[in-house]
Amino acid sequence: MNLPADHIRLLFGLKLRQLRLDKGLSVSELAQRSNLSVSYVTEIEKGRKYPKADKISALANAMQVDYDTLVSLKLSKKLEPISDLLRSKFLTEIPLELFGIDPSDLLELLAEAPAKVSAMIRTFMDIALSYNMSVERLYLTMLRSYQEMHDNYFPDIEADADRFLAEFAPMPDQAVTEVLLINLLKTRYNIRIEHFDPLTQPELAALRSVYRPEQHTLHLNAGLSTEQRSFILSREVGFQFMNLKNRPFSYSWVEAESFEQILNNYKASYFAGAILIRRAALVAKLSELFARDTWNNDDFLQLIDHFGATPERFCYRLSNVLPSAFGIDQLFFYRFNHTPGQTTFKLTKEMHLSRLQGPRGIMDEHFCRRWIAWTILQELQFLQQNKQFDGTLCRAQLSEYYDTGHQYLIISVAHPSRAAGDQNISVSMCFAVNDALKSKMNFLSTSPENNPASEVSFRIVNEACERCGIFDCRERVAAPAVLQKKRQFAAMKKAIEGLR
Repeated sequence: MNLPADHIRLLFGLKLRQLRLDKGLSVSELAQRSNLSVSYVTEIEKGRKYPKADKISALANAMQVDYDTLVSLKLSKKLEPISDLLRSKFLTEIPLELFGIDPSDLLELLAEAPAKVSAMIRTFMDIALSYNMSVERLYLTMLRSYQEMHDNYFPDIEADADRFLAEFAPMPDQAVTEVLLINLLKTRYNIRIEHFDPLTQPELAALRSVYRPEQHTLHLNAGLSTEQRSFILSREVGFQFMNLKNRPFSYSWVEAESFEQILNNYKASYFAGAILIRRAALVAKLSELFARDTWNNDDFLQLIDHFGATPERFCYRLSNVLPSAFGIDQLFFYRFNHTPGQTTFKLTKEMHLSRLQGPRGIMDEHFCRRWIAWTILQELQFLQQNKQFDGTLCRAQLSEYYDTGHQYLIISVAHPSRAAGDQNISVSMCFAVNDALKSKMNFLSTSPENNPASEVSFRIVNEACERCGIFDCRERVAAPAVLQKKRQFAAMKKAIEGLR
């Protein structure tokens, strides 16, 4: 594998430093023996300079090793993780500058404390292996961190969306229709639209679209709803309009060859949400909704319907707009999937714009069954099985965590999804309740018990059964093993203190 020049310099510097330390030499001693300056040897070890052949020979002679040993890029066992990292595509494919990291600073860190950094890298690799983290999942985790850094709001993509709307849908209340999108793809971008039947091609049933660039053809799942189809078409227009060449070709399953593909996939999806749900129109509607004295669940569903969006797409667009337009940035979003008749609920998507309490990928523990995201799925299942209900539910809950007393407003929407294999899905927007939120949402100015007209319930919740101290909880499905072990440890520490 061909390595970038800066990586080769760093590997040589690490090798030189390692051999010098093995020989028990200081930098000044090595410089004196090789007739080089101390500053020059230091620059080499930090990966800033690569010496010429005659100077490499002088260094090799000074340390009594042969020339080939010194120039070999093979490092010792304890430094192998750094070598693996430099030989991988990580440092070349991850745009570190997106995270405010200068690549040269990272390389210098590796050079300054190679053994410690090597141990840290090995630890991260072992964790990734233990949790079976794929490359795609690592990329998605990095993307989520990137979104959180920017409050999931990107003015440059909003500007691209505004340029598109000004050109193709200039009236403020003009919708971006499916007909407009198809015509654009066909006439401007020379892309054909074809459909595949998930019933006759069940292997493709989980996919919403496949783009074949060599054929200039976008294949759409024939089972998509109108809202899903509009989003897929808008997303494809986004790839073309923003000239995003390096991209995945299937959706919603994404096989990524690089982080750039994951990032561009996100940009196109963001663009699609921005042209389908105009920022100005959404801000106006939300301002009206938040100004009301009471909360009504059906009003929220009507708002989603007004913009012709799926609940998930609407909530995701909220995460773009609320921090920048309303200053509401203490929020998170999550999605649960549930198969009716089963007792398991799977967290399939999450995004935190702050380090809040809430659903996380908990390993080997049971999520709190009092969360509205779960109870709304149970209610939807009951209505489907006993009332022939096939619609969408919305519920709002003021959740107070038992351990901390922190409160969160959770607005959850549940609906059936054929695309998810006849599962039900709940998507939830969660807001930390504080003075800033109360000043924006008028219906929160009074507590639920003092505002009976408002459809916001109140409930004490916790994180997981295994760490919950609500011992009379009817919904508990597992013993508080983690909490009990924690208390036993605290008691043991107290007893140890008593021995003194």
